[in-house]
Amino acid sequence: MIQVLPVDARIRSSRDFGSALKRGRRAARGGVVVHWAPETSQTEDPPASQAPTTPSEADAHRTARAGFVVSKAVGNAVVRNKVKRRLRHAAAAELPHWPAGTDVVVRATPRAAERDFDQLHRDLAEAVEAARTGKGGRARRDAP
Repeated sequence: MIQVLPVDARIRSSRDFGSALKRGRRAARGGVVVHWAPETSQTEDPPASQAPTTPSEADAHRTARAGFVVSKAVGNAVVRNKVKRRLRHAAAAELPHWPAGTDVVVRATPRAAERDFDQLHRDLAEAVEAARTGKGGRARRDAP
């Protein structure tokens, strides 16, 4: 059975993408880079300078959401759409495992065009886990 990513589980606005990219943790695996942005804590009132940056955050959306970025570097329109469909399907399978209110932006790299669905699904799952646990990428060097 084909799983479909529900409409309310998709990030569509530019502001929501920007917010998730800005506040999210990043991890790369295989053909994808994932930006994991958990819901901001709603238990205390934030100062005015830290007010929610998007209407979606202000509404405290209930479901986890995913958004996809597939640039022209990945390939022509046919290839980009194929990669996007595969990533949407993989995200739909992973979505139930994500906490409510989490925004996840999945950026395909040119390598994604060469990978089949199983590889992309594995890349997505591993990148999400790495970003979620903070074991995402290269170690940062501390300045002396």
